[in-house]
Amino acid sequence: MFTNTVFGLILVYTYRALWDQRPHLGGWDQSQVVTYVWVGQAFLSTLAIGGGGVENELMERIRTGDVAIDLCRPADLQLWWLATDLGRAFFQLLGRGAVPFLFGALCFPVYLPTDAGTWIAFFVAVLLAMLVGFGIRYLVALSAFWLLDGTGVTQMAWLAGFFCSGMLLPLNVFPGTLGEVVRALPWSSLLQAPAQILLGHADPLGTYAFQGAWAVALLGAGRLVQSAATRRVVVQGG
Repeated sequence: MFTNTVFGLILVYTYRALWDQRPHLGGWDQSQVVTYVWVGQAFLSTLAIGGGGVENELMERIRTGDVAIDLCRPADLQLWWLATDLGRAFFQLLGRGAVPFLFGALCFPVYLPTDAGTWIAFFVAVLLAMLVGFGIRYLVALSAFWLLDGTGVTQMAWLAGFFCSGMLLPLNVFPGTLGEVVRALPWSSLLQAPAQILLGHADPLGTYAFQGAWAVALLGAGRLVQSAATRRVVVQGG
């Protein structure tokens, strides 16, 4: 919580300096972008944008061959890890994300909606973001079936997640074709999409359709890759 708060302070003052020079950049005022910063800090561990989800444990079990035990259990491998990751995400949201967000709301001028409907729509988008985030990281974890070490894939996913989710800079300020591309990628479902709803700049139903489509596509791809990977499992070392 302390680390998230410190990085939140750094980003707040950086963004405020930028918005002082470019007021209403991306269609947001300064209070809205400050809110965006603290939402991002609340989501950093919740959605494991910088790593730290269940994918690390799953990759280790694949590397050691312990995944063979998981495949013998009377439970679906993907649903097992999805349930585990959702539990982790909700714990991180309450245990680590809420405090930095409250700190930011108390110490800075922020934009917060006053109607309950917007908050409900926001939390639905957060749930869909959890599904999309898991779908991405599950595919990353399954790469360990073919690679001896998944560190490289994990780091590439971490870099892509930070840049394409809007954690470094809101995606609505990205110019031209670059902005159109990053806003169409699944990572935009993680932070940008829920934040847009909270700040009143997105239609909830359209956002849900976008997030839901990516969730279905990623989870479906994970199912296909899992099927291919487990069709003939070879435990390393024998």
